[in-house]
Amino acid sequence: HLEVALVKFKQAVAVGAKIKFKGATTDFEETLKSMQYDHKPIEKAKKGQEVGIKVKEKVREGDEVFLAE
Repeated sequence: HLEVALVKFKQAVAVGAKIKFKGATTDFEETLKSMQYDHKPIEKAKKGQEVGIKVKEKVREGDEVFLAE
């Protein structure tokens, strides 16, 4: 089944960026393959914009998202 997360980035982020999810029971990295804003695909999210992204593992409300090094 499809896993989707709603995230709000503190800086602009583009498709292809490597991101890390961290939380109480969450800790994984993946490459951002696609994201949507207002149900439409976008290539880049602006700072503070809330977007939907597909994720390979379960993420929970309150988990943090970082750009991976």
